[in-house]
Amino acid sequence: MILIVLGAPGAGKGTQALMLSEQYHILHISTGDIFRSNIKQGTPLGVKAKEYIDAGKLVPDDLTLSLIMDRLRQPDCAGGYILDGFPRTIPQALGLAEELKADGDELTAVLDIEVPDEAIVARMGGRRVCPVCGESFHVVNRPPKKEGVCDHCGSALITRADDAPETVQKRLAVYHEQTQPLIAYYREQGKLLSFDGTASMQEVFENISEALERVNGSCDQK
Repeated sequence: MILIVLGAPGAGKGTQALMLSEQYHILHISTGDIFRSNIKQGTPLGVKAKEYIDAGKLVPDDLTLSLIMDRLRQPDCAGGYILDGFPRTIPQALGLAEELKADGDELTAVLDIEVPDEAIVARMGGRRVCPVCGESFHVVNRPPKKEGVCDHCGSALITRADDAPETVQKRLAVYHEQTQPLIAYYREQGKLLSFDGTASMQEVFENISEALERVNGSCDQK
């Protein structure tokens, strides 16, 4: 099973990707993790990516695709995976499709988690993170046991700068301009499954699972 999860920043796609990874025993592949790992290890691709990042430039699509495919062609991905954070643009989607075809693979489905902008701004404004262990909380949806304190390591929680309303609005504008066109693209491909991301985390997960069971059932019958 090869899945892509789409959604605006704060839509909950990372959470759903982790839950689906556990449910279907497939890897959760985060683009950010791939970049950080390659840069930390000093791989040839990582060194090239770091040059762009240090210069404040976007990493080119061809280099990004090379980093992604290098990871997806490792043995532990043979059983399937869910991509979180890639593709972000139509050119990246086209490149991914070509690479998968060359490997004899194809997408199972693309999961689109839909949440209105105003709900995302409110949701992210309530997020609190631990600067030490990275654990994430929310003042309404997932409050810590003790206000302002991480349940896991006891450190003081912080509000990330990119969770500020004005920053979130800018991130949403970038998403709508660059990434949202992927929704129409994958709908035309017959791969898109859309879900109401304003429902509870568990309800969204159950809706996705039911849809994937139908997709797998139809594939088995072919």
